[in-house]
Amino acid sequence: MTTSSPAPKITLRRAVPDDAVAAADVLLRSRAAALPTVAWPRSDDEVRGHFRNVVVPHRETWVAEASSGGGIVGVMVLAGDKVSQLYLLPDWRGHGIGDLFVALAKERSPGGLTLWTFQVNEPAHRFYERHGFVAVEHTDGSGNEEREPDVRYDWQP
Repeated sequence: MTTSSPAPKITLRRAVPDDAVAAADVLLRSRAAALPTVAWPRSDDEVRGHFRNVVVPHRETWVAEASSGGGIVGVMVLAGDKVSQLYLLPDWRGHGIGDLFVALAKERSPGGLTLWTFQVNEPAHRFYERHGFVAVEHTDGSGNEEREPDVRYDWQP
């Protein structure tokens, strides 16, 4: 007889300073897996420093923490009505964590949301469209650090 263990409980909470490196590592691991063709302008250490010195202390940063000892498995950063970052560890995709983050973002900004994602990130397009976001602008990437073509999505209630 085979038994499966229950899915770990996920808790969303505001990030604290001690979460900065783990949150940055979620971003780094996620984008390495999902976006291997994108050239990143900052080193991993620069990203960790940015999270430690800017993102966690000065931005509305949320983390998803697994009760099973999995630690921080997702991160979302909000800037008013903008979802500026939403990343999950690759092994934690498809477990509803992104859905929880989007619901929280909509709750925090009930008048509407906007976000950018790269044009090559088709799974992100499907995810956001499933949550009611609509592509409203495509660019050649000249306005972002990565110089990667991107798309702006908006959600209106």
